[in-house]
Amino acid sequence: MAITSVNPANGTEIKTYQQLSDEQVAAKIDQTNQAWLLWKQTQLNERCKLLKKLGEVLLSRKDELARLMALEMGKPVKQGVSEAEKCAAVCMYYADHAAAFLKDQLIDTDASKSYITYQPIGVVLAIMPWNFPFWQVFRFLAPALAAGNCGVLKHASNVPGCALAIEEMVRQAGFPEHVFQTLLAGSSQVDAMIENTSIRAVTLTGSNQAGVKVAQKAGSLIKKNVLELGGSDAYVILEDADLELAATTCTDSRLINSGQSCIAAKRFIVVSAVAEQFTQLMLQKMRSKVMGDPLHEDTDIGPQARIDLRDELHKQVERSVQAGAQCILGGNVPAGNNAFYPPTILTQVTKGMPAFDEEMFGPVAAIITAKDEDHAIALANDSMFGLGGAVFTNDVKRGERIAATQLEAGSCFVNAMVKSDPRLPFGGIKQSGYGRELGLIGMHEFLNIKTVYVR
Repeated sequence: MAITSVNPANGTEIKTYQQLSDEQVAAKIDQTNQAWLLWKQTQLNERCKLLKKLGEVLLSRKDELARLMALEMGKPVKQGVSEAEKCAAVCMYYADHAAAFLKDQLIDTDASKSYITYQPIGVVLAIMPWNFPFWQVFRFLAPALAAGNCGVLKHASNVPGCALAIEEMVRQAGFPEHVFQTLLAGSSQVDAMIENTSIRAVTLTGSNQAGVKVAQKAGSLIKKNVLELGGSDAYVILEDADLELAATTCTDSRLINSGQSCIAAKRFIVVSAVAEQFTQLMLQKMRSKVMGDPLHEDTDIGPQARIDLRDELHKQVERSVQAGAQCILGGNVPAGNNAFYPPTILTQVTKGMPAFDEEMFGPVAAIITAKDEDHAIALANDSMFGLGGAVFTNDVKRGERIAATQLEAGSCFVNAMVKSDPRLPFGGIKQSGYGRELGLIGMHEFLNIKTVYVR
C-alpha cells in the first residue's frame, strides 16, 4: 500500500511513500528495542549533549521545516517557524534539566538507606496527529531520550514527510542508530504495534475515538499510556475584563494553526453586561486576519488540513445555525479544489448545538452569553471536555480563584491564551484524556519510579 501526501491549499499530490508491511514494522520495533539496551547505559551527560545538538539541528532547518508543514498540512510558514523553534526549546530544556529531574530522592525510613530512583522503561510508541506535526512529537521525544528511553513514531498519514524529517534530524544530531524510528504504517497496524512485547508504553495525541481504542488495547495488555485528546476550551470574559485584551487574545487563540488546535479557544462565554461590546471587538479582529497561501509570510490562516475535515466542520456550523445560532461572519465554503474555511463567528450559541457540545476543529468561534460569573463558570464546565480554559478579569485575585478552583480543566490561564510550555505539565481531564506531558511530571510518566531499600 502507498501513503500519499496532498497539499490542502490546492489539492495537488506532493509525494507518495510506500507503507511498511506488518513484518517490516515489527522488525523496526525490534531494532529500536535492541538500540535501547545500549542507549539506557549511555551516560546522562552524553544523552543531554546529543539532545542539545538536536535542538541546534532544528534551529538550522526551521525554514525548511516550516515549508514542509505548509505543504503537507497547510500551516502558515510564520507559524511553522515558531513551531520548529519551540521544538528546539523543548530539547534544550530537557538537556538542561534532566539531571535534576532524574536525581535519586532519598527517603528517611528504618533502612540504612532508602530512596527513589528513576529508570527508563524501554521503547515508547507515539501515535501523533497532523496539526502540530513536529511539536507533538518532540514534546514526547525530548524527555524520553533524555531519560534513556527510545521511541517509535506512528504519525498521521497526511504528514509522512514531516515524520521522516524527524527521524533524519535525530540521526543528523548524532544519536545512535535506531534509537528513534518513524513507522510509515496505517491505522489498522496500530493494534499489532501495541501488542508487540518490545513496546513498553504508548502516548497518543488525537481524537477521542482514537483514544478509546488505544486505551482499550493498551489497558488489556497492562501497558502504561498517556492520552491527550480533544478539547472545547472555554474562555470566560467577565464584566470587569479588559475587553481589548480579551478580544485580541481570544481571536489569536481561536485562529492559531488555522483553528486546528486541541487547546485553541473554542467557546467564548461572556457575561451579558459586556457581551455586545466584546462581540463587536472580536468581529473586527477576526475580519482583519488574512486567509491565503500558507507559503506567504503575511498569511494568518491557511487551509484546513484536509477537505473532508473542512467539510465536517462546515456541517457542524450548518447544524448549529439550524438549531438557532446566528452566523455573523464567515460560514461559507470557498470555491475550488482546496480545504480553506474562513474565520467564522456564531452567536446565540446554546447547549444542544454542535458549537457548544462538540469540538469545532477549525476557525469557528462560538459566543455564548451568561447572566453572571456563576452562570459563566457553570457553562464553561458544562462540557465533556477538560483540556484548557481561561478567565479574563481586571481583578487578578478573582481570576486566579476561578482558574485554580472552579474551572474544570488541566490548564487554566488568567488574562492569557492557553498554551503548552516545556516547563509546565500539560494534559486534560474528563474526555480530554489523562496523564501529563512536559515539565518534571511529563518526564516521570514513562519512567520506572523505583523504590530501593537497603538494610
